[in-house]
Amino acid sequence: MIEEYGNGESTGLEQTPAGKIQTGFTLEDVKVSREDKAILRELAEKVKKLASEPCMEEKRQLWKKHNMLQKTRPLVFCDPENGWNEIITRRQMRCKGRLAQRWEMDLRKEIFWGEDMGDDKPVEPYLDVPYTVSPDNWGVMLVYYQTDKLGSYTWDPPVKDYKTDLKKLHPPEFEIDWETTNGCLDLAEDIFGDMLRVNLKGVWWWSLGITSLAIYFRGIENFFCDFIEHPEELKQLFSIISQGYLQKLDFLEENNLLSLNNDGSYVGAGGFGFTQELPQKDFNGHVRTVDMWGFAESQETVNVSAKMYEEFVFPYEKIILERFGLNCYGCCEPLHSRWYVVKKHHNLRRVSCSPWVDIEKMVSYLENKYIFSMKPHPAILAKPFIDEEYIRKQIRKAFEVTRECRVEIIMKDNHTIGKNPKNVVKWCQIAREEAERYS
Repeated sequence: MIEEYGNGESTGLEQTPAGKIQTGFTLEDVKVSREDKAILRELAEKVKKLASEPCMEEKRQLWKKHNMLQKTRPLVFCDPENGWNEIITRRQMRCKGRLAQRWEMDLRKEIFWGEDMGDDKPVEPYLDVPYTVSPDNWGVMLVYYQTDKLGSYTWDPPVKDYKTDLKKLHPPEFEIDWETTNGCLDLAEDIFGDMLRVNLKGVWWWSLGITSLAIYFRGIENFFCDFIEHPEELKQLFSIISQGYLQKLDFLEENNLLSLNNDGSYVGAGGFGFTQELPQKDFNGHVRTVDMWGFAESQETVNVSAKMYEEFVFPYEKIILERFGLNCYGCCEPLHSRWYVVKKHHNLRRVSCSPWVDIEKMVSYLENKYIFSMKPHPAILAKPFIDEEYIRKQIRKAFEVTRECRVEIIMKDNHTIGKNPKNVVKWCQIAREEAERYS
């Protein structure tokens, strides 16, 4: 089946981890033609069949054991992110409507995961419909300058002077478009309800890290200078962001807008949420943050000293992660130099070990007490024909060094896969073969 993929023009659809799109649709989009409905149902039938295969339940149980720190072979997961546009191309897409195209992309991803990818991601018998919400309004306007929606951009940071602009910030406000949300949900039930379980599931954040938003408010150059020139004001900015996130979590929890993520939900910077440790034993159906996985990171402060990270960043992320039952930390930043601080986070379980981490140090730090979430460099898949021998050698060496840890290997952050979908399939095959050596 792999020969059918990768030919033709990119879809141009924005891709996010695990394919979850939160906003961007209006009531005008809540319609699907008869022709598009037939296409979607055909794809949904394939997803339903794949999800029912015995190997999918085996994968779910494998993730559950892994997340609960039981010894398993290394788990393998590949989400090529923007590389999906080189796997599922415009020529292959058949739906015409905007919402139908989004659902078609999500279904085709699941089919590719189930039929071709060869990793440990289970195909699930459900379709998640997110809430349609406005972007968070923090009281200031960010103006972006961008020539292409998938390209680079710059922006005008609104907090130019702490004395005058900091007081403009307030906790995030947002509006749920219930008419569009319920319209999408009803439409999904009509199209898929007899084949897939349709869930209304909010994805209200990817990360609850504080530094990215601070940089958007201040600008990246000002942000780094502030550690020296405006230390107290920077801490005040971090406090405003942190307290804003906490108030948003309160609102979501009080209004029963949260969803459990102890299932096939993508959590942190890679991996799935399957676990018997969540929700809490007193769970009564009303989802609280303590029933969920939480996640934070501080990628932008990679060159900030561990001492400054401990003083400026950690306290304001710590009070957020204390709300959650289990936590993930880190993304692309190497954590070995600041691990002595990061390890103080509440209920920390999944730790990102990026391509730039000192693996030997992290092995000694994590042992078998945390999930070692290994991230190989995505550039190895960015050319048309990959170096299979090099990839196998690197993975084998990494698995050997981490053999006593609880390891997952996650391929992500791909901007391109060399326009060759076979690259991800081959990478998964090699990773699985090497993982089986430690089963």
